[in-house]
Amino acid sequence: MADIRIHREHNLGLEQAREIAHAWTAQVETKFAMVCRILQGETSDSVEFSRAGVKGRLVVTADHFELQASLGFLLGAFKSRIEGEVERELDLLLASAKPAGGQQSG
Repeated sequence: MADIRIHREHNLGLEQAREIAHAWTAQVETKFAMVCRILQGETSDSVEFSRAGVKGRLVVTADHFELQASLGFLLGAFKSRIEGEVERELDLLLASAKPAGGQQSG
């Protein structure tokens, strides 16, 4: 199995990070036919996602996103491409968000 690990720091706060996670969830459900389940907690949320050949979790906190996914044998051959696409989608969503406190980054 091939594993994907993506870590992204942010300064959005938990509520805005949740909005990004919900947008990301909608994208992967549509684009990759993923089945997703959001588990909301007090200080962090988890988005569990799966489909044939892929299983993973996106952990959402007030200051970072942590994505871990395992690809099955067939999709493992496309690890670099899949990882790049997931990174690009998450980075685009993060770039469009305003940091907590109303200051725009970058």
